[in-house]
Amino acid sequence: MLRLTDISYSVEGRPLIEHASAVIPTGHKVGLVGRNGTGKTTLFRLIRGELTLETGSIELPRGARIGGVAQEAPGTEESLLDTVLAADTERAALLAEAETATDPARIAEVQTRLADIDAWSAEARASAILRGLGFETEEQAMPCSAFSGGWRMRVALAGVLFARPDLLLLDEPTNYLDLEGALWLETYLARYPHTVVIVSHDRALLNRSVQAILHLEDRKLTLYQGPYDTFAETRAARIAAAESERKRQEARRAHLQSYVDRFRYKADKARQAQSRLKAIARMKPISTPQEAALRRFTFPEPEELSPPIIATEGAAIGYGETTVLSRLGLRIDQDDRIALLGRNGEGKSTLSKFLAGKLEAQKGRITRSGKLRVGYFAQHQVDELYVDETPLEHLRRLRPDETPAKLRARLGGFGIGVEQADTVVEKLSGGQKARLSLMLATLDAPHLLILDEPTNHLDIESREALVEALTEYTGAVILVSHDLHLLTHVADRLWLVSGGRVTPYDDDLEAYRRMLLEREKPEKPKDVAPKRVSQAVVLDLRSDVRKCEQRMEKLEEMRSTLSERLADPAIYEESNRDKLDLWQAKYAEVEEALERAEALWLEAVERLEAAE
Repeated sequence: MLRLTDISYSVEGRPLIEHASAVIPTGHKVGLVGRNGTGKTTLFRLIRGELTLETGSIELPRGARIGGVAQEAPGTEESLLDTVLAADTERAALLAEAETATDPARIAEVQTRLADIDAWSAEARASAILRGLGFETEEQAMPCSAFSGGWRMRVALAGVLFARPDLLLLDEPTNYLDLEGALWLETYLARYPHTVVIVSHDRALLNRSVQAILHLEDRKLTLYQGPYDTFAETRAARIAAAESERKRQEARRAHLQSYVDRFRYKADKARQAQSRLKAIARMKPISTPQEAALRRFTFPEPEELSPPIIATEGAAIGYGETTVLSRLGLRIDQDDRIALLGRNGEGKSTLSKFLAGKLEAQKGRITRSGKLRVGYFAQHQVDELYVDETPLEHLRRLRPDETPAKLRARLGGFGIGVEQADTVVEKLSGGQKARLSLMLATLDAPHLLILDEPTNHLDIESREALVEALTEYTGAVILVSHDLHLLTHVADRLWLVSGGRVTPYDDDLEAYRRMLLEREKPEKPKDVAPKRVSQAVVLDLRSDVRKCEQRMEKLEEMRSTLSERLADPAIYEESNRDKLDLWQAKYAEVEEALERAEALWLEAVERLEAAE
């Protein structure tokens, strides 16, 4: 159980969390939500003990392991698989000790614990996690140094999932994932055997993977049972009730004040007027949960162009002599809302760059409207802003002839207020940077807006505002996103990028989700000849069998040693009663461990026989 009792914490004298309390039962999955800047990440640091509370306490079960993704995996020459395996420090330590231990009692303890944590299936589990997060089998053998920071964040996430801590703290994990990875994480977290607290603004994830919502608002914590949609409905009802009560109180206050104003100076009414003044003073202001400040996005309206704005026939695109996508027969009209689907590496970004005019076609016929303007937002562009300049200076460079008032109005249309407009980008939050990048991408009123993961740094209110803005936008939209809620409410056409082709996907997003999840399930046996299994897989399975056999041999040796000791008549003398109890207990432990080892060996042999 995670118990937060009367906790308070301030940053530079500003209260961030103030006398807040909450209890999360063991094994519960909880989504931690709240507007950007309310202190969610700080709360995680307090739970981990990295910061010191001003008041209150945080209690966890004794010995509970806390895990989270603090930074990306290091860019070493160690393979992805070995990096993930090393994340379970207990398993690594036990395996090392198993090689050197000589005391039979300790060997039995080590082997029993290895069986308890399912150590012998570790490589298969680690590989499955990496595969779910987008790494193919061949890539898992590559060194971490071969991957970029975003991909190494996935490796770090795989490591903490593999280690299976008792309390798993995840801060926006889907920011580094594509749609396929986000869907896999949903199902993984729903089955996770321990307690999870996840900071996320992904409604789909919060609806499918958690049992409760912990809301951080007005420096307090409130736990709501149920998924995010249930929380949103409950909170909306609370806001409506509080607002209704506030209006009734204001009407009552106005009525009392009116009486006081009319009669306070009349002798025969003075006492009643004073009584009403006291009643007004006793009224406690009713505070309503504060909705987010105005967070609308205001996209400029482009003029209408004749359809199509882009058309291709037999086009091929790629880099140098390498073709990524071919035989492209595409048509985009100005009223299209298209979502690009497909696994990472299939060519979604390549297609986006081509449609944005940043990549030339290798061959084929391409027609673009002569007046076409394209706005392009890629997640890396947030990192390409000038960190030592303010949003106002960014905009002034692009619109030098506009008045400061007009520039500030443009920024205000994207939720960048007066204070943020004059703050250097380095000190802005991730959400504010994303808003600035979106504003710059739409500055010229594009006819086609291409958005690659636009919601990564936006809170839920901002994501809803983006949905509304894109719905009202009169230009075409191309979306690449792991946010299923955004795709569902904006896209009306789906393109599947797979196998070097781009084809219409005629089913809906829920069907696509089911298809992806079905891929992760083990195939049922069929009455047809099995597909050929790769030699690498067979070698791994043989290695598993050998490890199981070696473990059984060690346990057999231990049992034999213990049997010899128990066969010694001297052990049964009264003076050796304590030793007898100890050796009998150890013998029982070894017997139990041997049974488990035999079961694991049988499973490994069956998997190997099936593969061969």
